[in-house]
Amino acid sequence: MSRNLKLLIALTVVVTIAAWVVFVIIPSEVARRGYEGARIMGEDLRKALNFTPEIEVNNTVVIQQQSPALEIAVLTQNFEHRYYWQSVWLGSTKRITITGGFTAKVGFDLDKRFAISLRDNRAYVTLAPPEILSVESRGDITYRDEQGIWNWVNNDDRMRATNAFMTDARKFAENAGFVADAQREMERRLREILRPHVDEVIVEYTTQLRRE
Repeated sequence: MSRNLKLLIALTVVVTIAAWVVFVIIPSEVARRGYEGARIMGEDLRKALNFTPEIEVNNTVVIQQQSPALEIAVLTQNFEHRYYWQSVWLGSTKRITITGGFTAKVGFDLDKRFAISLRDNRAYVTLAPPEILSVESRGDITYRDEQGIWNWVNNDDRMRATNAFMTDARKFAENAGFVADAQREMERRLREILRPHVDEVIVEYTTQLRRE
């Protein structure tokens, strides 16, 4: 066998091995590390939030969204509320002033999509905007009645006033900045949890339902 033929065979073998490493071994190793990183990331999220979002690596879903609850609350806010109810009959006005404390829970509906896509060492987080999950009375409601001359406060008035008070308290919570606070808190937590795994965390909001 001539020397040139031996060199050609050796070169062919080297090129074949190099191609195998570049196109098979390296992508497989990168994918393995990506999937392992996604698994560890999912575990970190589960421990911190009691929830695992859908996680994609290079547009391939490797972890499905999992949660033991239907929602996740990231902010609990106590507030005091006052409401003025009145009714006029034949020119006579009766009034009820109601005050009481409430607890608002703000967070995320987990029936909506919550996913993380890992690309180019960045985490693209997609989730629904935060919302008021509940507004509950703390049980310290007080009433102050003002009777009309011939238009007196009765139990039905109290019931109507209380219902209006509860509705108004929720409206107050929705407009008080609690949702914006919850959004900032969730983004802070996500960056804190994901920063050890990626160089950058990008958060985007959508109303899309969770992908089945």
